[in-house]
Amino acid sequence: MNWITQTFGSSVGKKLLMAVTGLGFIGFLTAHLAGNLSIYAGKDAFNSYALHLHALGPLLTVFELGLLALAVIHVFTGLLLFYQNWQSRPKRYQVYKSSGGRTIGSATMPYTGFLILLFVIFHLSNFSFVDKTSTTIFDIVAGSFQNPVYVAVYVAAMIVVALHVSHGFWSLFQTLGANHPKYMPIITGAGLVVSVVFGVGFGFIPLYITFMV
Repeated sequence: MNWITQTFGSSVGKKLLMAVTGLGFIGFLTAHLAGNLSIYAGKDAFNSYALHLHALGPLLTVFELGLLALAVIHVFTGLLLFYQNWQSRPKRYQVYKSSGGRTIGSATMPYTGFLILLFVIFHLSNFSFVDKTSTTIFDIVAGSFQNPVYVAVYVAAMIVVALHVSHGFWSLFQTLGANHPKYMPIITGAGLVVSVVFGVGFGFIPLYITFMV
């Protein structure tokens, strides 16, 4: 038990936790996007997808609790790392330097992460924690995206997600030991592709519903 405390109490251990939980979220986003794409097949296909998910019963509950655990670990560990980094550099640099591979994605990770957390709460309150007894999930989604404010919030949130993933993707592989001159350019490029797929894939759905449905 002592080695667990020492490992995950260290900076390296915390980064490992961030990498593992981040990889879990990449997998979730991939599966979630694949399911959401059924909306392009029409109302019945999207409702059928939602019904199949709820038909999983206890398995779905276990999966949701697992996601909640990942979120708590990821957010809490991220806050600890952010505080430790801030504490080690109490005085901000007078001149910002972009050397060392620093990007917008890496520089804004704590802030985009916080915005994503707020968006997840907003998303769950609008689509998950609502009464579905007298309507369908498609009607709930379609009704919500008739409001231009909702559309703007979702599109902006997906841009933030893409920015977060653009750095997080290659960073997690680096933490897991894939930091090799031969492979890192490929992983970095894959991270950009994945971030664009998530941003466009999720972000286009509210626009499609607003203008096409």
